[in-house]
Amino acid sequence: MTDSAFSARFERAFEPLEQWVASGRIPGGVLGIVDASGQRMVRAIGKAQTVPTARPMTEGTWFDLASLTKVIFTTPRILALAEEGVIDLDAPLVALLPDFQQYSPDAWARKITFRQCLGHQTPFPAVFPLYTYGRDPHLLRAFVLQHDWPAGPAVYSDINFMLLGFALERHTGKTIRQMDPGPGFAFSARPDEAAATEDCTWRYRVLSGEVHDDNTSALQGAGHAGLFGTVGSVLDFAEGLLTARGVSARSVELMRTPLSARRTHGWERPYEGWSGGEHCSAQTIGHTGFTGTGLWLDFESGCAWTLLTNRVHPTRHFDSGILQLRRAVGDQINLVLE
Repeated sequence: MTDSAFSARFERAFEPLEQWVASGRIPGGVLGIVDASGQRMVRAIGKAQTVPTARPMTEGTWFDLASLTKVIFTTPRILALAEEGVIDLDAPLVALLPDFQQYSPDAWARKITFRQCLGHQTPFPAVFPLYTYGRDPHLLRAFVLQHDWPAGPAVYSDINFMLLGFALERHTGKTIRQMDPGPGFAFSARPDEAAATEDCTWRYRVLSGEVHDDNTSALQGAGHAGLFGTVGSVLDFAEGLLTARGVSARSVELMRTPLSARRTHGWERPYEGWSGGEHCSAQTIGHTGFTGTGLWLDFESGCAWTLLTNRVHPTRHFDSGILQLRRAVGDQINLVLE
């Protein structure tokens, strides 16, 4: 793609972000686009923090990536273990977590597999306030492993990736926060360099540079949330997937392989109304994070884009219209090709 066409694509995609910031629906954000040739553009707008003091958003601002942790940190490591022969994706989690539901040997939970967790094909509840059960990370891990979880319909559940994170911890002998987060990533950030998230109702402070996710905070690191990064580090990761550099071609293939109408191994795939918009190709994968983050990769066009915002600052209890913003950005990026 020519420089001018790439620039035009970026300018059109940046307009919705400008509109959202100008209308006060989100404090600020950063948009970044990269293609398989390494061509990229990045721009920041708005505020990284508004209360109790204001700070500008910059291209170097660190973001709490929230559930992008699932696809940037946890998924590649689980797929690497499978490629190394350490695990079989179709084997139950008890291969690495033999004490899972150990008091109920016939429990359904002992039969769930690594692949089912990657694709959110398990009966775990969608949400669970684990952090309300205490702050001891060891006891909370034991609670997750021994709780008699009710079986419901298969839904997107953080518990899937909590368990995958526990499996990584058990295999390595390290906690998540003791592991290498990957180039350009971390598990915290300097408060004055991070996009602020929520004025937390139980930590009694505006969070900046520390994890927003309640359960990850209580667990002191988890496989479903907690990674921090900048737009540059997210684009570097995306470029690595587009070119199979730093991640094996087999792992990238699995990330693109459908497991259901909406999901692949770790990622989402296009469906009606999804966050990537209506005009990306069927060869697109993406994922979003609760704090206002997102990453999408279109392997047909060889283009990836990330939209990083602080839409939960200073509160999650506000209609930021983040889904509409994500879709508008994705549509503008892909409409440029037509």
